[in-house]
Amino acid sequence: MPYDVVDAHLQVWDPETVHYPWMAQDPSLLHQAYRVADVGGELHEHHVDGVVLVQSADNRADSEHLLFQALSCPAVVGVVAWVPLDRPDEAATQLDHWRGEPVVGVSHHVDREADARWLVRDVVDDGLHLLTERRLVLDLPATTPELLGHVATVAERHPKLTVVVDHLGGPPLAALRARDTTTWTRWTTALDEVAQVPNVVAKLAGLGRAAGPGWSADDVRPAVEHALAAFGPDRLMAGSDWPSALQGHPSWHAAWAAVGATLADLDEVGRAHVLGRTAVEVYGIPPLVAEG
Repeated sequence: MPYDVVDAHLQVWDPETVHYPWMAQDPSLLHQAYRVADVGGELHEHHVDGVVLVQSADNRADSEHLLFQALSCPAVVGVVAWVPLDRPDEAATQLDHWRGEPVVGVSHHVDREADARWLVRDVVDDGLHLLTERRLVLDLPATTPELLGHVATVAERHPKLTVVVDHLGGPPLAALRARDTTTWTRWTTALDEVAQVPNVVAKLAGLGRAAGPGWSADDVRPAVEHALAAFGPDRLMAGSDWPSALQGHPSWHAAWAAVGATLADLDEVGRAHVLGRTAVEVYGIPPLVAEG
């Protein structure tokens, strides 16, 4: 039987063994180890069949940590790891080493690169060919209109590569509240343009980064409604963005409930796509083995 509900964006980390450069800027709340087991029984309470772990540091140690979590936790149905896409030979060797692991995609933090055009460099293009050959998905935190434009460019160059826009492309919700229609329109236009490329999908995850602490469904509804109109529910997937979401909500339960509340106006079929079916199809997650 299929996985009906999948948290498509959950992260774990261990700062004692892995270097996370971004921790110098983030609150002390996140400066501790988080593992899938810390979510506890909340996954079962919400009938979540599985989770996809997404890397949070562009280094091999972080990806190895995720794969260890996958090995020790049946709830993990896939890992979006990191490989050096700008060094294709090294990336291929690393993926060969993980051939038997549940790696379903590769991510790179293009939003942290000093070179704003990193994603569209020729050497990275060679790395993207590698992902296409291996039928792996490319996850990208493209959180500016410029980066969304680069996503559209690489997706058009690689029509057989599925590209996932993380964090819904960084909707400028603060600008919307301030009635800065120019900034909001730049984002909506960029999202509309990338949505026109059929091999691009997006995640309803990380919305708290844009909305601020304690956000509710109403706070992010304009962005979600625009994404639904641009992509449709069959090209959107939900993720809790835990434990980063703890900056805005007290638990995984609260973060996941907030994401689910944004889908209240969807019909049953559309909601099923966003909450699981899209992730299963995009990442090629195998079906659950029915218990006899």
